[in-house]
Amino acid sequence: MENKLSFYNTLSRKVEQFIPNEDGKVAMYTCGPTVYHFAHIGNLRSYIMEDVLEKTLRYAGYDVKRVMNITDVGHLSSDADTGEDKMLKGAKREHKTVMEIAKFYTDAFFADCAKLNIKTPDVVEPATNCISEFIHMIEVLLEKDYAYESGGNIYFDTSKLTDYYVFSSQSEKELLVGVRDDVEADDNKKNPSDFVLWFTKSKFDDQELKWDSPWGVGYPGWHIECSCISMKHLGEYMDIHCGGVDNIFPHHTNEIAQSEAYVGHKWCNYWFHVHHLNDKSGKMSKSKGDFLTVSLIESKGYNPLVYRMFCLQSHYRKPLEFSYEVLDNVTAAYDKLVRKIGSLKEDGAVEEAKFAEYRAQFEAALGNDLNTSSAITVLYDMLKADMNDATKIALVKSFDEVLSLDLMAAHAKLEADNGVDAELEAYVLAKIEERKAAKKEKDFAKADAIRNELLEKGIVIEDTREGVKWKKA
Repeated sequence: MENKLSFYNTLSRKVEQFIPNEDGKVAMYTCGPTVYHFAHIGNLRSYIMEDVLEKTLRYAGYDVKRVMNITDVGHLSSDADTGEDKMLKGAKREHKTVMEIAKFYTDAFFADCAKLNIKTPDVVEPATNCISEFIHMIEVLLEKDYAYESGGNIYFDTSKLTDYYVFSSQSEKELLVGVRDDVEADDNKKNPSDFVLWFTKSKFDDQELKWDSPWGVGYPGWHIECSCISMKHLGEYMDIHCGGVDNIFPHHTNEIAQSEAYVGHKWCNYWFHVHHLNDKSGKMSKSKGDFLTVSLIESKGYNPLVYRMFCLQSHYRKPLEFSYEVLDNVTAAYDKLVRKIGSLKEDGAVEEAKFAEYRAQFEAALGNDLNTSSAITVLYDMLKADMNDATKIALVKSFDEVLSLDLMAAHAKLEADNGVDAELEAYVLAKIEERKAAKKEKDFAKADAIRNELLEKGIVIEDTREGVKWKKA
């Protein structure tokens, strides 16, 4: 699979074959959370798909180093000195210090990631660890005349770039509308698109986290942290930068501007963006009040890995609409899948030709712009194919290195929860199929007799829209 992986590069606006800067090695960066509240499942869709990308690269044989920041200081609602400081908002809401809020919600974020089988990146760096790196980059940008001081703040001068709007063919005016249409004009800027690198003058008089700098006591702008943290751990050349589509402008646009002005060459070759998760009212957001979290769907009885499977059944570049009805359907499909896998017997030798054939199909699906839906179809096709169980088990284990759905372990848990052994389960499933055939032939007497036969063995069946469900009485 190596050198056969292609995915959509937002920078070139097309699907491209992935070729890393260094043979066999991948430098990968993920925009991390702003830790002022719990992550909602819309945020976590991006992290799930970035996790799949990383695991696909590893599956293909690449040595991946993945870095992620934690935004624990000064993330404003816009890149002007306007809107809410999200960390300060969280501290006020819960009557804690900003650092107490950051610690609590960082831990909560990684607990949610663990429940979704999202691998922790190789390096996780809070922004507050890197103030000296931020100051150094800003000093260099000032020396190179890419930045200027105005009204006590340091701004990046976008007019010095030949192509600031690298991600879009839209005009400057179109891009600015919608991003800053509710934002007061910042009179300190030379150009409307300029952005703050360092604040010393802020409307937030009670800003808790401030540091000494050559320009006075203050704190960094939001965009500077990702540029500096990635370079600190990955160097001046990066292969892949990930984030949600809402990061494309202005955050990732500004990252490229300041990073390439600083290093003097192209900084990152591939940009990987995941589309929004919506509910019936539109894009999910923490600002709506109640919002969907992993803990909330757990409290309603859903396995978090069912949500992961829900995300994998859709393409990362398409908006995805969440509903509990859909989650019910995925739960039924997931439980049926793990029961099927649990009925396999681990005996005999792996059929190497069949293993290679289906692994190649799985790799091809992932290599085609990370088509996880097709990859899951390969899994289903493989389970129905003519090969021995040992080969199927080996392929399930192989596929789950990327899918990360606990496909082998989940069946054991279902058995423990239901008190059902594999032999009884196989018998019940056969009877359900027999009853289904009887109903299709309109032999309702036989269908009722099968229901009663199961009931005598302590098995209750229920006809639902998603199919027949069963449990021990």
